[in-house]
Amino acid sequence: MSAHRRKTKRRHPSRGLGRKLLITGCAVTAIAGGTAWYAYQDLAGSIGSSKALEGAEKSKFGDTNILLMGLDSRRDQNGEKLPEEVLDKLHAGSSDIGGYNANTLILLHVPGDGGRPTAFSVPRDDFVAIPGHGKDKVKKAYGLAKAAREDALTAQGVKDQRELEREGREAGRKAQLETVRNFLGVPVDHFAELNLAGFYHLADALKGVPVCLKKPVKDKYSGADFPAGRQNLNGQQSLAFVRQRHGLEAGDLDRTKRQQAFLAGATHKLNSVGTFTDPTKLMKLIDSAKEDVVTDAGWDLLSFVKQAKNLSGGKTRFVTLPIERFGRNHGEDINVVDDMKIKRLITEQIGPKASEGPGGPSTPPASGEASSAAPAGAPASSPSPGASGKGAADGGGIPCVD
Repeated sequence: MSAHRRKTKRRHPSRGLGRKLLITGCAVTAIAGGTAWYAYQDLAGSIGSSKALEGAEKSKFGDTNILLMGLDSRRDQNGEKLPEEVLDKLHAGSSDIGGYNANTLILLHVPGDGGRPTAFSVPRDDFVAIPGHGKDKVKKAYGLAKAAREDALTAQGVKDQRELEREGREAGRKAQLETVRNFLGVPVDHFAELNLAGFYHLADALKGVPVCLKKPVKDKYSGADFPAGRQNLNGQQSLAFVRQRHGLEAGDLDRTKRQQAFLAGATHKLNSVGTFTDPTKLMKLIDSAKEDVVTDAGWDLLSFVKQAKNLSGGKTRFVTLPIERFGRNHGEDINVVDDMKIKRLITEQIGPKASEGPGGPSTPPASGEASSAAPAGAPASSPSPGASGKGAADGGGIPCVD
């Protein structure tokens, strides 16, 4: 090759630039892949793990049902009291109050065919059958089983508090999962449990969660003090938002809608700020999860993180399960429910007929819509998050709630 030809070749940098871009792209991909793998290994190795679902029936056709359990506990995963500075921010009283009730119960159904996910909220005071206990509020299954297991171990001579806490919580998880599974009539494939601090840390990791209120609220019990309209809530404000029930027309039912709205806002934020594609943001979210979350052993969290990116696109439909009327049991307020009606509703929403498409016998509500049901003879509850109408538009894509 002549010197002239070699010189001419050097004057055309496109090939060199292409090679540099290719090498750089490969390096970025390797780094991103390494970060994702490290994040997964870090999460899988550090997050609380439970065997409460071992041997349980699984969903068919590639579907996945995930139960989200939010405990009212003011203690950490080892049963230790939360630091005073954290309790002050939570505005939820001392660690000595609040037991192990599952005040938030949401079953997230993810269709195996890539269809629209549905999140079913179970009102915490629904009066249902609890295995080994009889009928009581659905939220109590966890705490009742935990206390019974700890009492049995103490009678056997076990004194180690961490062992009692660990064994008690495992019993509580099993009982709560079985109670919800029997009540709804569907398998539970995975679960995620978090305490009160979890809401706080999630909002903090996301640098705030967007919500929208139809009117201003102020509640001394939860600490909620917000104007009307769309706003970005920090960790402390988020916990107050999801805990408020006083001053709301439908009380606990409206609080359920607050929880749905928080999740809708959090998933919207996850998608909008690119959390799943930003290693730094993803690691902060994972660090938050390690503090507060327990999941079932064997859950492929890396696959779910990839799936969660799709779930955060605002397509999840929220449904509050219906109650028939309010009642009393041993001096406590309860929600009287029709077990068979609820099982039929679940089947219609997520069974084979639910995916027949527009015009099918069980076609889900239109995009952006959610459904709820008020108890017979009780004041009608406000629309669930995502309901169509002026409130949803005012929220700029975030559902507005009371």
